[in-house]
Amino acid sequence: MKNCSRSAFSLLLLLLTLTSLAQQQQWDADKAAVNSKTTEIIKGPGNIRWATLKKNTPNDPSTPDLTFTINIPREGTYEITTVATTEQNMDTLIKQGKVPGILLKIQVNQQRPTQRIVFDSWNHGSQTAGKFDLKGKQQKISIWLPKGIRLQSIGLKTYTPPAVPAAAQQYKPSIIPPAARPRLWLNEKSLPIVRARLNTGDNQPAWNKVKEAALRPFPFAYNPQQEIFYNEAAEKAAEMKAFYYLMTSDKNIGREAVQLMIHYLTMLEFGNVKYGDITREIGRAIYTGALVYDWCYDLLSSGEKQILYQNMMRLAREMEIGWPPFDNSAINGHGNEAQVNRDLLAMSIAIYDEDPLPYQYTSYIILEQLVPMRRFEYTSPRHNQGVDYGAYRFGWEMHAAWLFYRMTGQTVFDDNIKNLPSWWLYMRLPDGTMLHDGDMFSVRAHRRPGYWKQPQTMLLSYAYANDPLIKGEFEREGGLPDNPVLFLLVNDPALKADTSLQSLPLTRDFGPVIGGMIARTGWNNAPGSNDVIAQIKGGGYHFGNHQHADAGNLQIYYHGMQVGDIGLYLSYGTPYDFNFNKRSVSHSMMLARDPAEPLLFRTTANDGGSRFNQRFPVTPQETISDPWFNYGTVLSAAYGPSAQTPDYSYFMADLTAAYTNKMSNYTRGCCFLSLGREDVPAVIILTDDMTTTQSSFKKYWQINTLKKPLPTPTGFQLHNEVDNVTGYTYVDMLLPSANKRKVVILGGDSAASTFGTPYAVNTANPEANGYRIMVSPGKENKRDRFLTVFQMAQQGAAPLPVHFYETAQCYVISLADRLVVMPLGAHMIDSTLQLPIPGAGPCEVVLNGMTPGFWNIKGKNNTVDINVNIIPGKNTCTFQAAAGEEYSISPGRSYEGKQMKLP
Repeated sequence: MKNCSRSAFSLLLLLLTLTSLAQQQQWDADKAAVNSKTTEIIKGPGNIRWATLKKNTPNDPSTPDLTFTINIPREGTYEITTVATTEQNMDTLIKQGKVPGILLKIQVNQQRPTQRIVFDSWNHGSQTAGKFDLKGKQQKISIWLPKGIRLQSIGLKTYTPPAVPAAAQQYKPSIIPPAARPRLWLNEKSLPIVRARLNTGDNQPAWNKVKEAALRPFPFAYNPQQEIFYNEAAEKAAEMKAFYYLMTSDKNIGREAVQLMIHYLTMLEFGNVKYGDITREIGRAIYTGALVYDWCYDLLSSGEKQILYQNMMRLAREMEIGWPPFDNSAINGHGNEAQVNRDLLAMSIAIYDEDPLPYQYTSYIILEQLVPMRRFEYTSPRHNQGVDYGAYRFGWEMHAAWLFYRMTGQTVFDDNIKNLPSWWLYMRLPDGTMLHDGDMFSVRAHRRPGYWKQPQTMLLSYAYANDPLIKGEFEREGGLPDNPVLFLLVNDPALKADTSLQSLPLTRDFGPVIGGMIARTGWNNAPGSNDVIAQIKGGGYHFGNHQHADAGNLQIYYHGMQVGDIGLYLSYGTPYDFNFNKRSVSHSMMLARDPAEPLLFRTTANDGGSRFNQRFPVTPQETISDPWFNYGTVLSAAYGPSAQTPDYSYFMADLTAAYTNKMSNYTRGCCFLSLGREDVPAVIILTDDMTTTQSSFKKYWQINTLKKPLPTPTGFQLHNEVDNVTGYTYVDMLLPSANKRKVVILGGDSAASTFGTPYAVNTANPEANGYRIMVSPGKENKRDRFLTVFQMAQQGAAPLPVHFYETAQCYVISLADRLVVMPLGAHMIDSTLQLPIPGAGPCEVVLNGMTPGFWNIKGKNNTVDINVNIIPGKNTCTFQAAAGEEYSISPGRSYEGKQMKLP
């Protein structure tokens, strides 16, 4: 030490002091002043002493059971912790996870007493009671014990708020709130527009509802010495009254909103409740406070502004994202929900004049982090978090988009945000449910499936994009009757809903970031529909969290799910969730088992699938440059010849990168044929070409179904039914041939297993009682190829005859009036192809996997001589062929041939 300079020594002392303060100090229960009338100290194991209530002790709210007198080194915010156990008669309940939150009462000095959890089924007896602002040196901490609890000790440690990134500290927002009010959802220009719409068209019923609620007195018992838990009815009442004042200038109602919100926030206390995603309720209270602050700004005194400000900031530090809001990322997870996009953004805009720092932080997160990431991600118009979480979280991003737009008149998100909602239209099934994607909280145990809905997201989306189709979806979902204020803020009555989807193309390609294609035979989303809907996924990037390891996953719906997913989202992170539901094994895709494959992210089962991921990138550059997130590449995506009602839809992806280094090469190709028939409306041709680094890595071609499949000489027969109408899927496996493959069908409890590890699922949902069809090659090879044809057929209809042969560079499959060429694998067709046409009649030829550039198609009898320009990334063309003709398809072009324009 004597060699240190004085300044260095002082710095070292400071660091040691700060480290000591950050460490928890602890006081055992027997060191407290004990109320001997109510409480006794009993001996536990070893040197442990517990404080517990005496039997038959009368409740005495005026006198604490224990009083700790503690000296702190300096004033500040501290966290109080407690260590406790329960009486022995609760042990069984603890093991069953059925212990409710047991509350003790704490009072710090003369602050208002507060109830805090001391024991529950989540954290048991080690609890953080919460954050407390301590003033002065000596602190008196009073405790009232609950029955059944033995308190061992309390602790105290300095609260350290989340660190603020250097870029956020120095950030100067280019977009700032205007000086005028209102700023939230409205500004000087948009306020008269919204007012003028109140009694027009579909706005009028919502305005009548707001008027009725706003003019109705809301009883609220105010006592600043008591705390209350959240009261959604009080929040809605305050919002309705504040909005009514904004629309009518009725000061009496405006003052009711102000008084109610001040009283409510003053008494509101969430304590140390963490279960049930309580941050959403905390955020809603902040958001409502911000609305009242902004909409009733001219009615607030300086003291009332301070009360609202202090309470909103007090609640902000209790949110999961913390304050400053950097404990989580706003790119994914709960941080991507309402916390920043609505709650803290609204608060920061409302209080900007009094404190600009919150806006500096929240605008940095949204404008500099979230907006660039979504500009990149939404190049693919689908959400990486799946149908349910995607719709939920996207709805909060739409709040941010609207709040910035209405505040300044500027749009801050890329316009591709307007295209995303159509994905949910394509995912819709005739029974009202959705194709599965990601964790599906709408598919819950013991809950009958109904019409899938996220009307708030649809409202904000159609109003932002002025999209009549999404407004039609909003109305089909039943509207938003419980939030008339939001409806009135954004709905334009002049925009009429379009309830028909016939204007949409039947096929949708989702681009390179989250690759996939959905193909349909029609838009008849009604009971009894004979439509086939299929989805193939693959290529792009993996963003973790609720996204599944489902590269290459196939789903087919025809009078119910025929091929699809059999995982259920019952609870996040459980063994079943991480080892089955989110994993490849619960999806219809290829598996390849490397026995030495490492198990990551708390997984314990090797399913042989694509990489399971619980990390997520936060910038486009990180997404592209870190190979961990690379989930393959879309090689081809095309449909035609009509862009509106295509006869074929072709998709191929190189999925090698989606797996670990066990994979040398893997491509999956899919061609959906819409046949225009009632008996067999659609056919799917599926190709898989997989090479593993070792021949001993066993490969499994897997499809999952909900009803017991029937093996057939050529493959399998699947079925399902909806509304007493049965649909069938006939699966012809052309490669490997029947004598060169092994088939295992798992059903019942064995279906919800990962190669011998079972996962019990206690639910009657059909997914929990599904079947897995697993086909593996008869012998070990590094490279294996699979070629499969799926025919969706009505009850009583026979499957169509399938004819097939292969050449050195392609498969040729013919059925009905179609002849389809598919490449063998990743290597596209690049040399002359001789194509004889069966003699039954004319047919449509679909050439898939063609090398880009000019090709010439010439009939042997000179019936056809045309040139086609194969477009990169599409790699397809189609032409009408004559029966019995033979065609030569050659690279290059004939200068005698005609040019054919491709779709």
